[in-house]
Amino acid sequence: MMPSKLKRGEVGSGSDGQLATAIRDSANQIWLAGLGAFSKAQEEGSKLFDALVKEGETVQSRIRKVADQHVEDVRSRATGTWDRLEEVFEKRVERALHSLNVPTKKDIDSLSRRVSELTSVTKKLSDAVAERPARTTAKRSATGARSHSRAA
Repeated sequence: MMPSKLKRGEVGSGSDGQLATAIRDSANQIWLAGLGAFSKAQEEGSKLFDALVKEGETVQSRIRKVADQHVEDVRSRATGTWDRLEEVFEKRVERALHSLNVPTKKDIDSLSRRVSELTSVTKKLSDAVAERPARTTAKRSATGARSHSRAA
């Protein structure tokens, strides 16, 4: 409802009461229109707010997926780069140690196996040598006993 317009005759008629009533009615209608607008905005605003939240959640989910994919791509590239860098570093250190005649782990492992083999062979030989003098001593003792018995 629109506020009723004052007629020219009413304003000039000197009737302050009618003017005041007309202004009051007009102000009341403006007030009610403002309350209605506020209520409508609150009602629609709530729906709009909920719709915006839902849309925000959807967008956030998509952004998170894209960001996770980018992070994974960067991580895999970085890992590959670090692996290559580590390999280059190891080769350079190996070359430097080789030029200084420092044995590698492979060289030391090979030497350790060879020492173990030689230790095993040496032990077998020393056991065999230890058994020979005992046999020889036993033979000499037996021969010496026979020659003592003949002499007697």
